[in-house]
Amino acid sequence: MTHNNPDPLLMIVEDDAAFASTLGRSFARRGYRCVFAADFGAVQACLQTESPDYAVVDLKLHGEASGLDCVRALHQANPATLIVVLTGFASIATAVEAIKLGACHYLAKPTNTDDIEAAFAHVAGSTEVSLSPRPTSIKTLEWERIHQTLAETGFNISETARRLGMHRRTLARKLEKQRVK
Repeated sequence: MTHNNPDPLLMIVEDDAAFASTLGRSFARRGYRCVFAADFGAVQACLQTESPDYAVVDLKLHGEASGLDCVRALHQANPATLIVVLTGFASIATAVEAIKLGACHYLAKPTNTDDIEAAFAHVAGSTEVSLSPRPTSIKTLEWERIHQTLAETGFNISETARRLGMHRRTLARKLEKQRVK
């Protein structure tokens, strides 16, 4: 991929330090300058002094804020920043929400630098994406509904449990069991 900027700035928002470091080294070899943020607070602090051209944001971060909060902050700070969201459990609801908040693409882990860089290039979208004929499992449908409701409530667990008609502890156990990474 050729960059408009000869020295593009990439923000990597990832709480897994080893993965962030590996990703950073790989992008640095491709000519990117990299800055790192492990959580929403670090993103906000970095945006005080930096305006990234690109960002890779993990959906699930430790702490109260999610990657979606980071996407919103990055997009508000600079709508031209190309943002790719990564997650270990792809959900239609969170993909749609990420795009609404300003991401240009959404990728399921595991992924690599080539995939991420290609995602930066597909800003306008593509009809070339293969359509999966496999049926969706009940567990996947349940998980997508939980994630959709979480996004609607601003990731408020108590309100999500109320809307889904389940006990808060039951929802917390499901979320813990299905760790989104």
